[in-house]
Amino acid sequence: MNALEVRTACSLALVFALRMLGLFMLLPVLAIYADQITGATPALIGIAIGAYGISQSLLQIPVGLLSDRIGRKPVILGGLLVFLLGSLLAGSSDSISALIAGRFLQGSGAIAAALTALLADLTREEHRSKSMAMVGISIGGSFCLAMVLGPLLAESQGLSGVFHISALLAVLAMGLVLWMVPSPVRQKKNREAMTALSSLKLVLGHRQLLRLNAGVFILHFVLIALFVHLPVTLEDLAGLPRDEHWRVYLLAMVVSFLGMAPFMAIGEKRRMIKTLVQGAILLLLAAQTLVWLSGFYLAVDTHLAALVGSVLLFFVAFNYLEATLPSLISRIAPAGCRGAAMGAFSTCQFLGAGLGGIISGFIYQQMGGTGIFVLVVIATALWWLLSVTMINPPYVSSLVMDLHPVIPSEACRINDGLTTVAGVREVALVVEEQTAYLKVDRQQLDEQHLRQFGDW
Repeated sequence: MNALEVRTACSLALVFALRMLGLFMLLPVLAIYADQITGATPALIGIAIGAYGISQSLLQIPVGLLSDRIGRKPVILGGLLVFLLGSLLAGSSDSISALIAGRFLQGSGAIAAALTALLADLTREEHRSKSMAMVGISIGGSFCLAMVLGPLLAESQGLSGVFHISALLAVLAMGLVLWMVPSPVRQKKNREAMTALSSLKLVLGHRQLLRLNAGVFILHFVLIALFVHLPVTLEDLAGLPRDEHWRVYLLAMVVSFLGMAPFMAIGEKRRMIKTLVQGAILLLLAAQTLVWLSGFYLAVDTHLAALVGSVLLFFVAFNYLEATLPSLISRIAPAGCRGAAMGAFSTCQFLGAGLGGIISGFIYQQMGGTGIFVLVVIATALWWLLSVTMINPPYVSSLVMDLHPVIPSEACRINDGLTTVAGVREVALVVEEQTAYLKVDRQQLDEQHLRQFGDW
């Protein structure tokens, strides 16, 4: 990577991290601090927890498409401004309805697709995976940090203080976009990074992609449902003061990341990803069952230990699946459709989070913790059944190639020529973009032969 690419990857990873930190910090504290707000009920608190996911899911693809028309940076800055205003509205709210409105507004700053597209504009294809890995690490790190900072800040600054700090983080992210993130000389049409509407029909009819979309929907549905009742359970049943909750989350994050690393290595080396995904789903079921048992059937003095154990198991499974599912999308999506596939995937992810908060809040108000347990166990069991028919993913990577000048009459010849290159598994040629989208086996790829058709 050259200096420009390093600067791009680092600055955009930090923008991602700052924005997601502002969202994630609220996850472990909303359920126990929002009950102090006028008009709060478990059902309305659930809506407040999940509200951002609904607006994110609705706007993720449209905002990404808007960035194709008016530019990446204006859309990103506008999205951060919307997030800032939502944070200020929620932080100054004295009623649950205003808090919910602020959370919807926070989610309306749906800039993930535009950030990813800007990263693609500013990095070369051979370094794209490294850049995306840096972004992924920054998001994972912000999640871990948020689980610890959220309870600490809420105890010292109150819920409004957490929202105001989220607003400050948005300001810092805007400064990075303005003064640190390079501006692209030209926007690239890259179907691997952005949603192409022409690809959506193919993506939405792809059975293996639909399984993964259903999986990420359920994963985030279950995550948000957990945080609708877990903080209350830790405080009321396990007797852990809310200012001590950060210790549980810190332990869970450290153990889960250490615990998932060997499984990720084994899955890649031995090509056992399908088996490990199914195992992680079963681990989610086990963790959910332990949460339920610890609250209702175990002796009082064992509540806390059982809850901590269940949280550890949950996050080992969650973090493994959270890291693995996007990579499966990239491998399974047809050549030239990864952007559309990731757009649909992200939409399902945020929709799961939104509905997870809304539905579990209503269930919790009517049926308590047992109702949430039944809800998430049914959802997770359905996911496991779907995973039984999942295929082992192909061990290929995507490559976007700028072709030597091609006229329409030569398209078939060029397409056939690309398919004969050793290591090329799939080809999608777009003449109007002078681009070929390939799925390749890097270990077998004949790069010298491939460069006869273009470069990357």
